[in-house]
Amino acid sequence: QVQLVQSGGGSVQAGGSLRLSCVASGGTFRSFSMAWFRQPPGKEREFVAGIRWSGGPTPYSDSVKGRFTISIDSAENTVYLQMNSLEPDDTAVYYCAADRSWGLPTMTPQDYDYWGQGTQVTVFS
Repeated sequence: QVQLVQSGGGSVQAGGSLRLSCVASGGTFRSFSMAWFRQPPGKEREFVAGIRWSGGPTPYSDSVKGRFTISIDSAENTVYLQMNSLEPDDTAVYYCAADRSWGLPTMTPQDYDYWGQGTQVTVFS
């Protein structure tokens, strides 16, 4: 059974940085695409960044491009989201997600098969 366990997050002043981690277990992930989504208060879940375990393009939403970086440590089965220059609009619950297909990361939450438990990120001005 695939499990995604998140850590990191918290509260930070605008301009600061945080790193989220997502440890994957219970499967063989070479074919998987991984992504980070977020859900701001009162809004729909939205795509943040994606990456394939086997490499390839790493799409980002326009709102985070140049500030956030997604990466994988294959030895640790961990996906990271490094978030720099945080803004109050980045406040949301952040979710790690896994898509077991061989395709590229998509921006559609319904394409993902497994989800982490979510972690709160709060950015105050």
